[in-house]
Amino acid sequence: MSGSVFHLLGLSQRAGKTVSGDFAVRENIIKGKVKLLIIAADTSERIKQEYIRIGQSKKVTTKIAFTKHELGSALGKSPRAAVAIMDPNFARGIESLLEGGEA
Repeated sequence: MSGSVFHLLGLSQRAGKTVSGDFAVRENIIKGKVKLLIIAADTSERIKQEYIRIGQSKKVTTKIAFTKHELGSALGKSPRAAVAIMDPNFARGIESLLEGGEA
């Protein structure tokens, strides 16, 4: 696990700026509240494509990284297929770490 990314995910969760769970993620993407969408690499192709399609329609930056278990652990929850970051500052920080090879 990458400490920096998971640390930011945990902070974002505690700050109430992260949403997980299928219904909540989809609802917030549609409402235009999501700044960054992280999809677990071990999510089924069908679900990945649905999230990507919804994200593209709302111009949400989407990254595929980690496993369901890793995402859930970072948030202190059960395994998660997708995590939506709502805060632009957390989103920017997490995205830069992912692009910098922290994943």
